[in-house]
Amino acid sequence: MRRRDRRYGQCTDGGWILGNEIDGTQAEYVRVPFADNSTYPVPEGVGDEQLLMLADILPTGYEVGVLNGNVQPGDVVVVVGAGPIGLSAISGARLFSPSLIVAIDRLPGRLDAAKQFGADVLVNNAERDPIAAVRDLTGGLGADVAIEAVGVPATFELAVELVRPAGRVANIGVHGRPVTLHLERLWSRDLTITTGLVDTSSTPTLLRLLAAGRIDAARFVTHRFGLDDIIRAYDTFSDAGRTGALKVVLSRV
Repeated sequence: MRRRDRRYGQCTDGGWILGNEIDGTQAEYVRVPFADNSTYPVPEGVGDEQLLMLADILPTGYEVGVLNGNVQPGDVVVVVGAGPIGLSAISGARLFSPSLIVAIDRLPGRLDAAKQFGADVLVNNAERDPIAAVRDLTGGLGADVAIEAVGVPATFELAVELVRPAGRVANIGVHGRPVTLHLERLWSRDLTITTGLVDTSSTPTLLRLLAAGRIDAARFVTHRFGLDDIIRAYDTFSDAGRTGALKVVLSRV
């Protein structure tokens, strides 16, 4: 991939290495391949916990969700899944002044978090039909943009049904199973469906937004543990429905 395309996630001499081709970074010392090509100076006033969110969820939600979805001022944006990635997409979408952001999830705690991160309407799809809810909000048309942030067949198919004709579906979720694409119903609707691997080309922009206080990344951190307590940290994160965990930070204490 040519560097001028800024699609660094697809580079043949780099790309997605940590946590994919080699072990990730949850250790005291980490070897980072191609570090000279992927580091940025830290602005004054931006803390370590905020920077952690720039290593993963913030650029993912912003690039693969908001930018790929081409969110525009006045759009109705629906985010399916209010976990950390979905919340990142909500934060990024707000920068483009949509008229309405709708968050869809089955966990009340995640929906409460979505409200804090800027969602205007909350839909618990365990209790309410999300398609009917979005059409009620849009005069029967559907959303301009649907961002899928879960990664299972049902949520992708839901996202496709939520958008209006000529709408955009930005898939962020990492899918481990095949998904049905109903072209027999979709071919005439002029939909745009995008996928993507985060490139982190937006990191300088997001750093400036953090420094200016336009994005509050610290609010993602709900739990903190020392490295010696890593098992309890994982248990807390894996049971997020009970613990309310969004992001769990490990540190050497």
